[in-house]
Amino acid sequence: MRRVPAPEVRPVESQPGEHHHTMSSLTGPPASGSPLIPAEELAAYGELPCPAPHTAPELDALVGLLTPARSRIETVAVGHSRDPASRAAADAFAAAWKARGGRVLATVDWPESAASWLRPARRLTAEEPDAWVMAAAPLGFAQLARRLRHSTDWDPARTVAFAALRDSRLPALAGPDTLHGLRGATAEGGTWAVRHRWVTSYPPPGSTA
Repeated sequence: MRRVPAPEVRPVESQPGEHHHTMSSLTGPPASGSPLIPAEELAAYGELPCPAPHTAPELDALVGLLTPARSRIETVAVGHSRDPASRAAADAFAAAWKARGGRVLATVDWPESAASWLRPARRLTAEEPDAWVMAAAPLGFAQLARRLRHSTDWDPARTVAFAALRDSRLPALAGPDTLHGLRGATAEGGTWAVRHRWVTSYPPPGSTA
């Protein structure tokens, strides 16, 4: 397979009233087999960003994704990287969710580098939550997601994430359709969604041109 070097792509904010679509030109490693992404593969994707501190509008938008009208989501499992920003975001979500009467069945962290990510993958799915919430750096999450899809019943369409995972390279990094259906919030209070290799961003409700 011919590998095409990735351009330095950063998530781009949607302009008010517009939807923004980004897609990586890379096909990514296969979703099956080992979740480990070799160093030579990673070099094609460029430097991946560290998570920034979450914002209040971001947290509100994330909760909103889980609480639409007639939603039956009550239980969640929360996963996060071990960096301070991801830990703080996970803690803030858990507090907000419990304040609404929801239940957090498990809170699981993982390193950016691991042998297989099987233990956190199993812990995230063991209690069969209604949904999953992720606060994470792209590299570790991409490899965890590969393990989740290969070894558990995890469903990205029942998963929401903080803004740190809104990177156009992430779908290719994780592998074909590994993240299809994943949704998340932006720092400004908008949302984003993964559809196959595309990451589409939407402005906050009520934004005007």
